[in-house]
Amino acid sequence: MIVEEIMKTNVVTLYPTNSIADAIHVMETNNIRHIPIVNEENNLVGLITISRLKEALPSTFRTNENPDDLKKTLEMIMERNVITGHPLDFVEEVAAIFYEHKISALPIIKDRKLVGILTETDILRTMVELTGAHQPGSQIELRVPNISGVLSDIAEIIRKRKANILSVLVYPDRQDEQYKILVIRVQLMNPTGLIQELKEAGHQVLWPNLPEISL
Repeated sequence: MIVEEIMKTNVVTLYPTNSIADAIHVMETNNIRHIPIVNEENNLVGLITISRLKEALPSTFRTNENPDDLKKTLEMIMERNVITGHPLDFVEEVAAIFYEHKISALPIIKDRKLVGILTETDILRTMVELTGAHQPGSQIELRVPNISGVLSDIAEIIRKRKANILSVLVYPDRQDEQYKILVIRVQLMNPTGLIQELKEAGHQVLWPNLPEISL
């Protein structure tokens, strides 16, 4: 999945010459927490976030308490060194950028123009969809050797059960680099039979640890 499939393209923007009061009004009206700042050519020149506003004002949304501060232009407080993405970036790579840089929004740039924006909420929703966690089903966690063909063998057992695979995640076994942890989400409400067949085929099932099945 790439960024252009999940980014918001109807981006609310402001100019550097707009005031802090303008930013507060736009955030309240549109229920957003990030405003890209652009010039007349729609080139990104900065970013205003709710945290930036809180730093600039003692009480961000009590406008009557800060009449002079509210008149300040956004170019005085906006973040200028903005991390950006491209529409063809992979979502998992962008998720790593959010994590590593602890950012909450990522403006998307193409040909130097602002074409979209991604927020941490967009990333979280996409991760939920990719893992199939929002769909009814069961999650099975296995510890498997880090060799070719293992996933194919497990998928064949699931196929014979006529179960649909919703998602597959693979991550290293922290205790032994010769193994991987395989997390499969299947469209089964009762995975007992499938777990038994996986065990009989010699696979180590870590979860679920069902009382009626000795693991």
